[in-house]
Amino acid sequence: MQPDPAAFARGLLDPRATAPKDVIAPHGKGVIQRYNVYRNNVTVSLIDALAAVFPAVQRITGVEFFRAMARFHVRATPPVSPLLFEYGHNFPAFIEGYEYARELPWLADVARIERAWLDAYHAADRTPLTASALANVDAAALMTLRFVAHPSARVLRSRFPAVSIFAMHRMPNEIEPHATLASSEPEDALVTRLDDEVMVSRLPPGGAPFLHALFEGEPFGAAAAIALDTAPSFDLATNLAGMIAAGAVTALHPGAR
Repeated sequence: MQPDPAAFARGLLDPRATAPKDVIAPHGKGVIQRYNVYRNNVTVSLIDALAAVFPAVQRITGVEFFRAMARFHVRATPPVSPLLFEYGHNFPAFIEGYEYARELPWLADVARIERAWLDAYHAADRTPLTASALANVDAAALMTLRFVAHPSARVLRSRFPAVSIFAMHRMPNEIEPHATLASSEPEDALVTRLDDEVMVSRLPPGGAPFLHALFEGEPFGAAAAIALDTAPSFDLATNLAGMIAAGAVTALHPGAR
């Protein structure tokens, strides 16, 4: 009788599960021990995959705390793809509800930025829209145009200074030693990939609702109006320049959908 793959897989992330009855080993010896070793190897591999995706989170919490937290996540959330870099999309939400991480309320948002970083890294290639191409557009027509987001572009909002915390722990060599947060104000992030380099930019006031509206298909003028309603200090020229410099958009389309 052939082993049931589904039954075999179900027990791999449940330490209370026993080896399926139809699993055998050479000469009938060591079935339980071999299955437990295999189960442990699967769990460790998935924890290692999470550590590779979320290095800043691990640096913040420490290795021991991170691996304990990741173990709970692995047991609750089996992978759905054979590609390990795809694992961990639900980890930020898990962190948000993890009892022992409550003293770090910004940790989940840092994790969201890290997940977006990896997704941007693996996103499809497109040629970004250049400043010179935009300069050729008539100012009156610009307000009705729709922008096409680059496949790597992602906007994330946080009630905490998550972008600064991410930078301090993801890129410690680029931060002055013993640097401290300058502010506890909310921060929004734009994650893009320009050439082969992933960029995480802190957005100015109104930048997140502006880009979110653009990426949802709103005309340029309507997106700017949404941003101004959200943040009266919204600076259209600054945000437009930052969007182009980050490679966040790839093309322009006429206003009609």
